Amino acid sequence: MTRHTKLSGSSALAVSLMALLGANHATAQHSFEGQTIEVVVPFAPGGATDVAARFLERFLERHLEGNPNVEVTNRGGGGSILGANWFQQNARPDGQTVLFTTSSTANPYVLGQPEVEYDLAAMRMAYGLPFGSVTYVAANTGIETPEDFVNASGPLLYGGIAAAASDLPTLLSFEVLGVDVRSVLGFTGRGPIRLAFERGETNVDFQFTPVYMTQVASSVEDGSSVALMTGGSMDENGRLIARDPAVPDLPSVYEVYVDVFGEEPSGVEWDAYQAMGALTLAYGLTAYLHPDTPDEIVNAFADAVARINEDPEFIEEGQQVVGGYAMTSPVDAEAALRAALQPSDEVREYLINLLTDKFDVQF
Repeated sequence: MTRHTKLSGSSALAVSLMALLGANHATAQHSFEGQTIEVVVPFAPGGATDVAARFLERFLERHLEGNPNVEVTNRGGGGSILGANWFQQNARPDGQTVLFTTSSTANPYVLGQPEVEYDLAAMRMAYGLPFGSVTYVAANTGIETPEDFVNASGPLLYGGIAAAASDLPTLLSFEVLGVDVRSVLGFTGRGPIRLAFERGETNVDFQFTPVYMTQVASSVEDGSSVALMTGGSMDENGRLIARDPAVPDLPSVYEVYVDVFGEEPSGVEWDAYQAMGALTLAYGLTAYLHPDTPDEIVNAFADAVARINEDPEFIEEGQQVVGGYAMTSPVDAEAALRAALQPSDEVREYLINLLTDKFDVQF
């Protein structure tokens, strides 16, 4: 399965930037021959980001011009903030140091947490890899459809890690749909959360698509769980409303809202979902470069992305390791990523108030 993120057609500036990047891309000649590229993962070894970084390592070596040596370095701590701060202070604009990270780094930046010293919106993009997510419930809730979920009267209990981290889009989807869900946060990872769901300690969960397809879909098939919706994927106008190509039989949050309420979602809750969902899903794994990295280096990564997406080995192995999604090129996504990293003051204020008042997040 593949998914390619597009720039918003409503933004003339974004379109102009994409055209400029595309023109430069056509003449890119930068070579990394004889060089080593350090991919900084700001998490401990063994997590999803680390696994994806190491999976991509050999494909970058194979397809970047000059066949450089690519090495993954883990700099965990502070929920990824320490590693991202290190990158801000030490990276140079030569393309040889890359920050490969997730919304756990982007969300604190968007929310203005004081520990953040990095400026993601100023950085260049090297490549990305999207995520998908599936929300599901226990069959013993009696919920059979997304409409049942929205109108549920029984107790719904969701387990999560932290409201300001990768749980945020799912929590925002509950706000958009008006579902009364009690959230228990503080789990150490999505694996323990899934096990708590299987033990009946919670009855609402989400998992990213690679985990859903390999470890949850069987419970849907045997009738013990009910899959409801996905977080959605980007449409041609850069809106997170399309069906996820990895699980095309399930509706997106957008589709559920339209089906239940008979109109398109709108308002600050929806705008917040679009922004934070984009950072968690469409740009779920993003590789950043020093802000002053020249176009020729960015375009060298774009050339490599195009070749990797056509590599039969990547296509075959990617189905199991990263969910079958295509890599995202900076030519297509850099401007849209920057826009997601800089939501309106109204959206930022809404998020801070929601996280403070409902989830006791301290800023």
